[in-house]
Amino acid sequence: MAGFYQKHILPRFIGCACGTKPIMKQRAKIVPKAAGDVLELGIGAGHNLAFYDPAAVTGVTAIEPSAELRAAAAVAPRAPGLRLDLQDGVGEALPFDAGRFDCIVCTYTLCTVGDVAATLCEARRVLKPGGTLLFCEHGLAPDATVARWQRRIDPVWKRIAGGCHLSRPVASAIAAQGFAIERLDTMYLPGTPRFAGWNEWGTARPA
Repeated sequence: MAGFYQKHILPRFIGCACGTKPIMKQRAKIVPKAAGDVLELGIGAGHNLAFYDPAAVTGVTAIEPSAELRAAAAVAPRAPGLRLDLQDGVGEALPFDAGRFDCIVCTYTLCTVGDVAATLCEARRVLKPGGTLLFCEHGLAPDATVARWQRRIDPVWKRIAGGCHLSRPVASAIAAQGFAIERLDTMYLPGTPRFAGWNEWGTARPA
């Protein structure tokens, strides 16, 4: 049953959860800023693809460890002319040379990676000097009551949501791995339970 859930049910659950109207509005705030040679960490079902500007982006290389989600991303809507290279991979061990990418897009990914610090360290390695990290993530809420509920729910939530963590910090984790946060916006997503709705998004560069 676990294998059936992981292969057939979980990818659909993730695709639906990551494509809600509030989350798609968040994606629209950050993804169009991407430019040059872009790496997307954890493309999932490809919800970001519709927001890339082919006039600004020379190509999008995307990694995703789930074969089912890669298949969904391959047929997801995207602007004509957007070049996409989908690869199997994990954020903790990126198969790319140092300093290759102009921009990295990371949306609703840090909650599920096995090692946040290693993933961000790898992201910093493959960015060109002066490159841009565009991020939009849900995570640990600043309100103590909400944060307590996040930590209580986390053990069960991780099991049903493919390893997604509710209580991971976002901006502080990025800064801890050698990035300078240039812009940061935050809010609770409307129409979303507060335990899952705290969002942080913005721009960072290697310090």
